[in-house]
Amino acid sequence: MLHELDLSISAGERVLIAGPSGSGKSTLLRAIAGLLQTADHGDLSGSVQIGGRDVAEAPGRVGLLLQDPLAGVVAETVGRDVAFGLENQQVPREHIWPRVDAALRATSFPYGVGHPTSALSGGETQRLMLAGMLVIDTPVLLLDEPTSMLDPQAAGEVRRALQAAVQARGCTTVVVEHHLEPWIDFADRLVVLGHGGEVLADGPVKQVLEREGPGLAARGVWVPGLAPPTLVPIADELVRPSEPGPVELLQASDIVVTLPASLTNPKAARRVALDGVAAALHAGRALAVTGVSGAGKSTLVSVLAGLLRPTSGEVRSHPSLSTRRGNQPWRWRSRDLAARLSWVPQTPEHGIVTSSVLDEALASARACGRDAEVARNRALGLLEAFGLSHLSAASPYHLSSGEQRRLMVAAALAHGPYGVLLDEPTVGQDRSTWAVVLGAVSAARTDGCAVAVSTHDKATVAAVADETVRLERGRRAV
Repeated sequence: MLHELDLSISAGERVLIAGPSGSGKSTLLRAIAGLLQTADHGDLSGSVQIGGRDVAEAPGRVGLLLQDPLAGVVAETVGRDVAFGLENQQVPREHIWPRVDAALRATSFPYGVGHPTSALSGGETQRLMLAGMLVIDTPVLLLDEPTSMLDPQAAGEVRRALQAAVQARGCTTVVVEHHLEPWIDFADRLVVLGHGGEVLADGPVKQVLEREGPGLAARGVWVPGLAPPTLVPIADELVRPSEPGPVELLQASDIVVTLPASLTNPKAARRVALDGVAAALHAGRALAVTGVSGAGKSTLVSVLAGLLRPTSGEVRSHPSLSTRRGNQPWRWRSRDLAARLSWVPQTPEHGIVTSSVLDEALASARACGRDAEVARNRALGLLEAFGLSHLSAASPYHLSSGEQRRLMVAAALAHGPYGVLLDEPTVGQDRSTWAVVLGAVSAARTDGCAVAVSTHDKATVAAVADETVRLERGRRAV
């Protein structure tokens, strides 16, 4: 992950960390936070000091926003979750709730303190975690891709709130980001890591970009001002459906989905996640599902993938795909569903079912009874294309978030389904891996696979989408 890294950060300095996927950016933040002692694999040497003291001797001085926001949720309601840090600091109760309310307002959080944390979208959870960071006045603030799951408007609001808080407090701030442009005027310094965890560049942001921009872009850094890269071509035999499927794969009409406001209390009042939405999957075409955080994108993708039964409305496959349980995907057995439709979850760890990267890529092929040699060749080819072949024996849980997401895409394509549905597949990807992931998705579509992609990324929509469904508060926008 990191190799003989030496880094000194001055008090009050604002540092932007960039680098290709898997270069150790998140590991660096965990090291600064003193969390590497909890790792269950790898070798650890060296030291981290804050204010001249070992980080282990400075509890409460570092606030860390994790790359996976769900990993930071600790309470059943929004207010209690944000208040958790203050309660641990034994802040008087009468001072806690005004600070909680102020932190939620600063992040433009859409719900009140009593809203269940289990009923939040990925982007809403990310805003909640940011509120939990802002409510505690720590001298060191570490942010791991703090707006990666937010729509552009919400991301801008959150960045402004973060930057205002940092300027007011004068705290030392380290931000890990792939997309640098929104942070250029905020950061004092840019540190770029290489694939081996070494420092490739270090200095004032604009100077580093002016001096080394083209070289950094070639290494995967999203250098501002450059157009998105050309998609990487992927061999047809790695991504095409295992056999030709029907042209109209799936039709969804007048879909309504209501969900419990709390997953831990099914009797709680229900909320409308989708309201009268129609969509279709066609062979050789890609559907983009867009909208602000919490608009219902993940819910729609889950319905189309057969993972969620709609409250009302119809989702029906082409008759040729019917099983003994009919042609409604949510009724199908897991094996039949996986053979027809693949799903890439927004949180990649939710899709992991095996103990090695190669086994993960082969899991659906084995469950569906695909030819073992063909499946292995496809899986190995996809892992090579996605830059994961050297990790084939590793545990999927030991991969970076970006690597895990690429693994989930490889696993979704390796067995040749008729359709693949991906929820935010490009989050955490550098320029190079973005081009590979969408190159594979585009090749699958060209070879007859039906594709649906939930995304905030306009470049992703432009690169692969044939049709777009934009959702607003659970409804299809006109």
